[in-house]
Amino acid sequence: MNIRPLALLLALATGSAALAQEAAPPLLRAGIVGLDTSHVPAFTKLFNDPNADGDLAGIKVVAGYPGGTDMPASKDRVAKFTEQVKGMGVEIVETIPQLLEKVDVILLESVDGRIHLEEAKQIFPSGKPVFIDKPLGGNLPESIAIFELAKKHKVPLFSSSSTRFGAGLSAVEGNAELGDLLGATTWGPCSYQPGTPDLFFYAIHGVEALYTVMGTGCETVSRVKGPVHDQVTGTWSEGRLGVYRGIVKGKADFGATVYGSKSILQIAESPNYANLCRAIGKFFRSGVAPVSEEETLELLTFMEAADESVRQEGKAVALSEVFAKAKEEAAKLID
Repeated sequence: MNIRPLALLLALATGSAALAQEAAPPLLRAGIVGLDTSHVPAFTKLFNDPNADGDLAGIKVVAGYPGGTDMPASKDRVAKFTEQVKGMGVEIVETIPQLLEKVDVILLESVDGRIHLEEAKQIFPSGKPVFIDKPLGGNLPESIAIFELAKKHKVPLFSSSSTRFGAGLSAVEGNAELGDLLGATTWGPCSYQPGTPDLFFYAIHGVEALYTVMGTGCETVSRVKGPVHDQVTGTWSEGRLGVYRGIVKGKADFGATVYGSKSILQIAESPNYANLCRAIGKFFRSGVAPVSEEETLELLTFMEAADESVRQEGKAVALSEVFAKAKEEAAKLID
């Protein structure tokens, strides 16, 4: 009978424990700024699930700063969502500096994009990775300023809608059955919020889906805004068309039609919180954004250009002109 020496058994046991410890990533403490959106309890539930696996594992929401503004979507919901996450064991703090002392990574979730720049100015000097929920900023100049400040402070940053991470949309790129991508139409609920560009509030979900399929390279945008539907048409290189159809009135689902040289794909897609949070978790650990600054700023420019088209009675507006003007304004916002 082969009996191993005690020292060898202890070494093997210690080695196994060490390997297990190496395999488990260190806990990242997450803090949420802005407790006035349904994303807050939904994301907290996903990250704090004891059975969370993969890129969701090892991240725990431990603190939250309620924030809030006079926007109805904020002031009417901040108390409710604050109580919900408090009931999940999240510590509620009174200031952003207090939150920064307790966390390693930040989810900026304030539903009112108009305060994202000021909140970012408080967060970025910490150097901690930040996910900013849609919209990145209250308008295009503020969004450009946020990216510039992130680079100044060397802060890993990305922003996205959850629609981007749906399985159907994610499967379009490289789809052999589709062939060459010739164009796409996406649609979804469309409502407006005074004080922000029309498409920044809720239509951004559908525009993000459009860019998930089409990618960057839109040159001009024209828009027809009506009481039932709000349609924005972008012209990409080689004449490819990307269309966002905002459903203002009536049945409102999310979806897309993708036109290829070999086939046409029909996709019914809803925002996917779990996949978004997995992308956030991977980003927090790697520091690599799954959505580029270039694409995020172009889709925001697309939406700003849509407003300009309405002001010009539906005329096609060049994205390059809109972005150049916004960049000049952004420079004035950076302290």
